[in-house]
Amino acid sequence: MTISLIAFAIVIGLVLLRVPIGVAMGTVGAVGFVALRDWRWSAGLGPAADSILDVTQNDALSVIPLFIFMGMLIAQSGMAHDLYRAAYAIVGRLPGGLAMSTILACGGFSAVSGSSLATAATMSKVALPSMRKFGYHDSLSTASVAAGGTLGILIPPSIILIIYGFLTGQSIGKLFLAGILPGILGVLLYLCAVAFVVWRKPEAGPAGTPLSPGEARASVIRVIPILVLFIIIIGGIYGQVFTADEAAGVGAFGAIVISIIIGRFTWRGLVDALTQTVKTSVGLFVLLIGADIFNRLITRAGLPDDLLALVQGAGVEPFTVLAMIVLVYLLLGAVFESLSMITLTVPVFAPLIASLGFFEGDVSGEMALIWFGIIVVVVTEISLITPPIGLNVFVLRSVVSDVSTGTIFRGVTPFWIADIVRLIFLIALPFFALLLPMGVVSFGGP
Repeated sequence: MTISLIAFAIVIGLVLLRVPIGVAMGTVGAVGFVALRDWRWSAGLGPAADSILDVTQNDALSVIPLFIFMGMLIAQSGMAHDLYRAAYAIVGRLPGGLAMSTILACGGFSAVSGSSLATAATMSKVALPSMRKFGYHDSLSTASVAAGGTLGILIPPSIILIIYGFLTGQSIGKLFLAGILPGILGVLLYLCAVAFVVWRKPEAGPAGTPLSPGEARASVIRVIPILVLFIIIIGGIYGQVFTADEAAGVGAFGAIVISIIIGRFTWRGLVDALTQTVKTSVGLFVLLIGADIFNRLITRAGLPDDLLALVQGAGVEPFTVLAMIVLVYLLLGAVFESLSMITLTVPVFAPLIASLGFFEGDVSGEMALIWFGIIVVVVTEISLITPPIGLNVFVLRSVVSDVSTGTIFRGVTPFWIADIVRLIFLIALPFFALLLPMGVVSFGGP
């Protein structure tokens, strides 16, 4: 445990010095193995080489560039505007309707982008001009984009869930299915947050101008191809027609077909989408390689086993352990970027969660790990709008330079509370997340 704690301290120190988290974990992991082998470099660097081969040759990780490409291509084709206008056709005439439209459009865009930051950056350009035109308060307009953007890491296909599945060895398809109902719940609670804000201050979010029946119908029709693509991807996984990596290929091909059908395909857009996909994928694979090297070190040093023995020896109840882990994530989320937090902590906490016996008959801990994965992602969503880091807030701040960071953080408070409510709900009623991937489940004992 001492070796592991020293390694964690060095990684955190390097991250605070702005060393990329993947480089920090890979370097510390490799040097740690060399130290464990009496500073024999030839023997110590073997595990690092194994990690590079394992990650780069892992067929399951092919979903990452494919889903990223799908999201980039859809963003290039301007479908975010279609999603926003379709949502506006449904709820735009209500008080706070433009903010509600933003939340719904963010949820829809999340279903095909898989990225929180991409969702926030894209929807800020689409939704903010309309809300400003109707006189929305800056706090509500910016907060609805920042909070809505967090849905991108939960509603499948989610890059964070793919990385969690890699770190824990869980089925990416089942994780995707587990994220659907909590993602929908998040959208509904965010809509309630908007309704609460405009109930208290009607002037914060005036109703929009209703569209004519023809305009509304045309707006909804435009998003049908995106809806069909999402149904094909998730329906295919749920119906076991194809695996998650096959679904990624279908999604990428489908995005190209849709952009051609709606007349928005351009070679320049394709090249831009491919370029951004390569850049993003390379960064993620460096992160995954570094995480795998570091995970091998802490496993070799025995930290997961020592932590489990410590908890069992203290006789702590499973839900108390879970509550403590969630608290750790909430504290880390205030100062750490989400991917850094997940890659650094999940390999330590996941074996503990799998061993505590949350569900009857769950000998392998599969149900517990899938449920825990959704909880981790929801906590990560909270961290994206939690000061002082709140990455979504700062992404938005770079787009709307005339709105202060404090204004955005004050605006996201109702949405932050909504996320806390959802987190408590998912912890208390795990069947809600496990219903689609696992069916009916029941609690067990440690």
